[in-house]
Amino acid sequence: MVVVPIVHEGLGNSSYLVGLGDGRALVVDPFRDPSPYLAESERRGWKIAFAAETHLHADFVSGAGGLAACGAQVLVPARAGSALPARGLADGDEIDLGGLRLRALATPGHTPEHLALLLADGDRPVAVFTGGTLTVGGMARPDLLGPEHTEPLARAAWRSIREQLLPLPDDLPVYPTHGAGSFCSAGGSGDRTTTIGRERATNPLLAARDADEFVRRVLGGLGSYPPYFLQLREVNRTGPRVYGARPPSLRLLDATAVDGVLAAGGELVDVRPVDRFAAGHVPGSLSNPLRPQFATWLGWLVDRGRSLAFVADGDTDRDDLIRQCLGIGCEHLTGELDGGVAAWEAAGRPLGRVEVVPAARGPAAAAGRRVLDVRQASEWAAGHVPGATHVELGALAADPSRVPDEPLLVHCGHGERAMSAASLLARARRADVQVLSGDLREYSAAGGRLDAAP
Repeated sequence: MVVVPIVHEGLGNSSYLVGLGDGRALVVDPFRDPSPYLAESERRGWKIAFAAETHLHADFVSGAGGLAACGAQVLVPARAGSALPARGLADGDEIDLGGLRLRALATPGHTPEHLALLLADGDRPVAVFTGGTLTVGGMARPDLLGPEHTEPLARAAWRSIREQLLPLPDDLPVYPTHGAGSFCSAGGSGDRTTTIGRERATNPLLAARDADEFVRRVLGGLGSYPPYFLQLREVNRTGPRVYGARPPSLRLLDATAVDGVLAAGGELVDVRPVDRFAAGHVPGSLSNPLRPQFATWLGWLVDRGRSLAFVADGDTDRDDLIRQCLGIGCEHLTGELDGGVAAWEAAGRPLGRVEVVPAARGPAAAAGRRVLDVRQASEWAAGHVPGATHVELGALAADPSRVPDEPLLVHCGHGERAMSAASLLARARRADVQVLSGDLREYSAAGGRLDAAP
């Protein structure tokens, strides 16, 4: 048996390509784009025979249907009610994988239908794929089905971990789906894999004396999450559209066609780096630079049902852009501005601009301005500029009026989220907005004082 992690750093998740030792392979919790699995299995001389899901995912579109189109048998939790042609698994069900056996363990907690998948060689467990019920140093959040389900699911996770997972051998490798950087996670470390014994000894959630304390610890570690998380479970249950190994391409739009997209309620997303957006952009466009986290913030800031048009540069990776959009279920990709910002300007259209101030200027960077911190609450608590106003970027998108009506200096961790915020504020006719480039370490090194939450 060989386990090959396929990691999506932007979403903070891992899927796994598992060589079964007989020329066939199993994929656990595949992302929508099948190409990494197909390429890696071809390189190793494997044929993908199975695609297994531990649960209905809320943070990405499943690729099980795409792998089924390539000949894989799909395995899903029976309680998921999946509309895909698939074999439903319940607690204790086993599948012969040709020398190895896959056993389903009911582990509700992150979701009601959740399964852990135990791989065994004869009677010897060799790996367990725990999805979100047990992650490295934490678990995946239990609050995505509504407040009435949150505490019952957290209590179910306590039972699942103690009764189904902790009795497994201490040296058993654990392969979770959710991990560092995932907004599905509650707690956790930067590692992607672990063992049962390590989690028993070091997972702070498992140090709880009883179920009540466990629930308090889980619920106390939950931050905000993108609104599209409330939509993708149903997309994955009914089965998303299958595109194949090559994503569709973007058609080219002139300035008049872009006007039409916007007039029809669409969104113009500028995926260029922050400095290029600052130097000149289409007024009203949303800055969201293409990077590993692009899809998460796109889904947080834009309704996935809207038509999307893009502003890009010659060096933009269009395939990556399209795959990230499709990976969170943004299907309505209208096209990109032909010729980019230069063509827009050549057509006699105005450009917007944003002044960028380096963090290395320290406190002088914020002279005469209110500092607006758009990072997540956990980042704010770890250290922030005294007197700054804190509004998470996602909350700002929902209601720009939460920001004080005064000159602003917006900052985040590096500048990408801050520029997204500045573009949102420009739409709200807030003209006196600057963006801090760099991070608070540079600000502090230049003499800036930081406060931390008590």
